[in-house]
This record gives sequence, C-alpha cells and structure tokens, in this order.
Amino acid sequence: MYSPRAIAADIIGRVLTGQSLSRLLPDALDAATTSQRPLCQELVYGTLREWPCLEETCLSFLAKPMRRKDQDIMALLCIGLYELEHLSTPAHAVVSETVNATRALKKPWAKGVVNGVLRNYQRQEGAARGALSPAAQRALPVWLHTELCTQYDGTAEQISLAARHRPPMTLRVNQLKSTRDDYLRSLSEAEIEATPCAVSADGVVLRRPLDVGSLPGFSEGVASVQDSSAQLVARLLAPQAGERILDACAAPGGKACHLLELQPSIEELVALDISESRLQRVIENTTRLDLRLTPLVADASALPDTLLARPFDAILADVPCSATGVMRRNPDIKILREFDDIAGFANQQLAILTGLWPALKPGGRLLYVTCSLLAVENDEVVSRFAARHGAHIDAVKLGTGMPRQHGWQTLPDRRGGDGLYFALLRKPTE
Repeated sequence: MYSPRAIAADIIGRVLTGQSLSRLLPDALDAATTSQRPLCQELVYGTLREWPCLEETCLSFLAKPMRRKDQDIMALLCIGLYELEHLSTPAHAVVSETVNATRALKKPWAKGVVNGVLRNYQRQEGAARGALSPAAQRALPVWLHTELCTQYDGTAEQISLAARHRPPMTLRVNQLKSTRDDYLRSLSEAEIEATPCAVSADGVVLRRPLDVGSLPGFSEGVASVQDSSAQLVARLLAPQAGERILDACAAPGGKACHLLELQPSIEELVALDISESRLQRVIENTTRLDLRLTPLVADASALPDTLLARPFDAILADVPCSATGVMRRNPDIKILREFDDIAGFANQQLAILTGLWPALKPGGRLLYVTCSLLAVENDEVVSRFAARHGAHIDAVKLGTGMPRQHGWQTLPDRRGGDGLYFALLRKPTE
C-alpha cells in the first residue's frame, strides 16, 4: 500500500471499528515510505481532530451510511474533505489522489462514490457547513458537546478550538543541569525560536515542533518534552528533602522525573505502574536524565504489602481517565469514547484512591490528577472519596485555569497547556 491517503484511511477505518490509535499508528506507519510519513500522520491526526464535523458533512452527501466492512472508505472520504478544507494541496490533486487511493485499498467500486462526494462538496461547501449541528460545528461528539456546554458554558468554545489543533511543543528544563535562561540562549544559538512558558518556571515553548534529536543537550538530559499544565504537578506536590514519595501511575515518567529535578534530596521515589512495558519508558527517561528512582510493577488499587509496611509522605495519583482534556493528543477518543464510559472511569479512579490511602502517612498529602474535563471524574470522585475516608481537601490555586468545587481545572488552550484537574487531599493525623 503506497498511497499515504490509503494508509491513513486504513488506520482511521480500524479506529472506527474500535481499535486504539496509539496501538495502531507505529506499526501502520511502517507501511509508508519515509517521505510519505509526515503527510500520512497529518491526515490521520487532522481528520480525527475534525471527525464529528467531517463525518456529518460526508453523510449529508451519501445516500446511505457505509457498511461496517467499508469504514476505510468512510475514512477516505473524510480524509479528502479534511485535505480540501485544511491543507494547501490543490483541489484537483486532492480529488485525483483520493479517488486513486480506492485502488490501493482494493475497493475500486468506491471510485465513483469518492469522486462524487468530493466534487459535490466543492460545489456546495457553504451550504453543507451551514447545515451542521452545533456539536459538529465544534467538531465534538454530541454527548461531549452537551457536557462541556453544561459544565463550562462560555469556555466550551475555547476547549473545542484547542481540541482541533496540534498542541505546542513545550520543554521542561532540568534545573539540576541548566537554568531556563541559559537553555533559551542555547536554543537561540542553535537558531531554534522559543519563549519562556507563562505558567511554568521550568518551561520553554518552541515556536514550531522539532525532532528531539535537534534540541541542544537533550540526549544529555538538559531538557525533556512535557506539556505546560503537566509541569504544574511537581510544584503542587512540593517534594521535601528526606521524603519518600510514591508516583502511583508513573508511566511515562515525566512527572516523577520533574519531582526528582526539583528536589534531589528525596529519600526515595517509587515509580509504580501496572504495565511493565510502560514502566520501561520511566526507566529510560531517568537514565537519560541521570536520576534515580525505584521502579515497581503493581496495581495502584491493590498495593503489595511491602509498600503498605512503610507509608509515604506524599503520593501522586495521576489516574487513568477519559482524556477529554487532551483530545488534541488523542483525537481518536472523539470516536471511541462514549458517555457510558465515564462512570466506569470514575469507579476505577475511586478504587485507585482507596487502594493508595493506606500507603499514605497520617498528615501526608495525596495529589489527585486527571486529564479529564468532566466533573464525574474530578470533583465528584474527590467528594465521594473524602466523605468515605475523612480526607481533608486542601485549597489549590494556580495561575491558569479556574477553580472547581474541590480542586482546580486548567483548560486546553490552543497556544498553551492541556486540560488537567488537580485536587490535593491530606490524611488526618491520628
């Protein structure tokens, strides 16, 4: 399969049947040549970020929906619409190449359908856009559009806009090896444009994304890639010298490494993850950064007795969630995530907090973090847990985002950080 559009359509078609993009993409891109991969990746991510809008537009030009076995053709149609609307490829080339991709997909019968839809769209673009539902106009699934409008009202537009664009590339400067000002000078000397991050004292925002291999000092551990909102975690947990800290859902290790950079005199940092392969990424990051921690494969909701025997001063629980605050990085959730999934995430999050609580010292602190925008996973989980366990909820205030009932929410920003929720729980002294 040599057509980047066909490869992208095959990937998205499999997402439409329920497969995860993060698992599909690395192997699927191997089918493309090196020169084709940037376009292929742009078509996949761009089309998925716009999917609810493109799908509704496409269906308006079809006599009936595509069969399940032909979801790759539905994906190809939406890829063509995306390229016509968002990329600089000449329209005639988009139509021609998208039609030709039906042969690479071994579905030549779809040639007429693809040609007809794309040409009709070119003639009726304005009318088609004007007929879209409010959710499709914001490129959001209907259920999520409803939730965001209910919970965020006037900021729902900002959230949806950020989810339609690629995030900025933000770096975290390792304060053990450099200062932000010195690293900005190194970037300038390498002719890489960058500015200080407005919300993180350790952050640097690149004007345009680059391969990490071209960043000065990256292989030596001078800097790491980390979203600006994620950089707020370590300073909120405020590690102190001599403390033992547990990072309960550690992979890929950015937050654990930041804690060690901020406080090199931590007695021990245990980085726990349920996945051995994902934990390996934590080890790779600490090796590059010359940091030391204790890796451990375990389930945070059912900790081994060895961890309970000596409780921790502080615990970071960056828990699995709906990822609604990072849709621009995980655009397949616009297809895969459903409203009924959210209660399941909330129950899992509550189970993790319940499993971690016995490992925290009296008077110790637990920072609960999600990359969700939804109250069911955020304030409601914190409220349920605090009521059951008598946890004290400390006030959290950050320089970006907004207060919630029990915590603080950063909002996805097109030129800034992701949407994360933070709540700081403290265990009563006995």
